[in-house]
Amino acid sequence: MRKRMQPWKAVFLALILIWTLFPIYWMLSLSIRSAAELETKLSIVPQSFTVKHFISLFTVKNIGGSIINSLQTALISLVIAVCAGVPCAYIFSRARFTFLFKKSGILWVLLLRVLPPIAFAIPLYVMMNRVGLLGTKIPIVLSHVLLNIPFIIWYLISFFANQPKELEESAKIDGAGEWAVFRRIILPLILPGLAAVLILTFMTSWNEYLYGVIFVQKSEHYTVPLVLATLNSEQELAQWGNIAAGGVLSVIPVSLFVLFAQTYLIKGLAGGAVKG
Repeated sequence: MRKRMQPWKAVFLALILIWTLFPIYWMLSLSIRSAAELETKLSIVPQSFTVKHFISLFTVKNIGGSIINSLQTALISLVIAVCAGVPCAYIFSRARFTFLFKKSGILWVLLLRVLPPIAFAIPLYVMMNRVGLLGTKIPIVLSHVLLNIPFIIWYLISFFANQPKELEESAKIDGAGEWAVFRRIILPLILPGLAAVLILTFMTSWNEYLYGVIFVQKSEHYTVPLVLATLNSEQELAQWGNIAAGGVLSVIPVSLFVLFAQTYLIKGLAGGAVKG
């Protein structure tokens, strides 16, 4: 028979749920209130309804183009980082792959992961300026790749290390090469971890603000975080309706991404913490 949840546990979970979801509800409620209501004492339940804030973002602030820019930046940097990071994690996790500075390479990956992003800002800016790439989207994409590759490598090493090496040995006995073993045997086994790292990497690129401020020099290249930052500038102070509407729009792509892959995300986050 199924055990009933104790009342104190139900109350505790309800409080946690309210604490977690209330900011999202409040942001949504602000985005649909009229400007007149936003200037008065606000109630919990909206007393008006309007979509003018959303329309203003698309017509005045061109947030539609910013969403496209953010998607392009996040997806391109994600593909590059995954293509480079996944094989590196596999090589670092296998003792049979030996090369100079392998152990120190793992430490450098960890160092790149723990250093603050601002530490790379000046070197990246100087490099991009010398090769004439400033003013394009390439610097922001490459900076996101720099952020994501160490995370992908460090996160997936444990997944690769947990896979039974007997499967690889059996496949090699049957004549499979290294690439075939990696693609046909190992990759299917780490799909939960790969899905989790894809989601977390996408979220990192989507929400990244620092490198956007440094490298994006044209308004047509603005990403979503940059557009949202301009809504609370000295020239346009406290546009709470537009800010809330922008916040709602900014969480939709990530929420959809997580929604469709939530099963893999849960398995991947749990699998990375357990030694199999």
